[in-house]
Amino acid sequence: MKLLLITGLILFLIYIGYRTFRIANIDNEIEQHLKTGVVILDVRTETEFNTGHINGAINIPLSSLRKDSIPLDKSQNIITTCSHGLRSIKAVEILKSKGFSHVYNGGASSDLEEILNKKR
Repeated sequence: MKLLLITGLILFLIYIGYRTFRIANIDNEIEQHLKTGVVILDVRTETEFNTGHINGAINIPLSSLRKDSIPLDKSQNIITTCSHGLRSIKAVEILKSKGFSHVYNGGASSDLEEILNKKR
């Protein structure tokens, strides 16, 4: 019983750490960017995207962002998102290295969608 309680506590602490990490890695000014009009870029795979996504989001998998040509306007405000927030961080780095200057991390799509729903 004691082992089960300790295991449960450890899992709870891991979950809290994970949620804190997800929230900390969302761009602090995401709500302000949403007011100015943005492109929501979902960098999950096409299969993941087809299982559910934010309405109006564009799907370009992270692996495709490494290609020479990216079908996005470099002057647009872009918010990246994915399933857990890790690929969206990498997508911001890749896009900035390719000359996109208005790119922001939206983190996990579930978290971003929650922010979007508050705005509606």
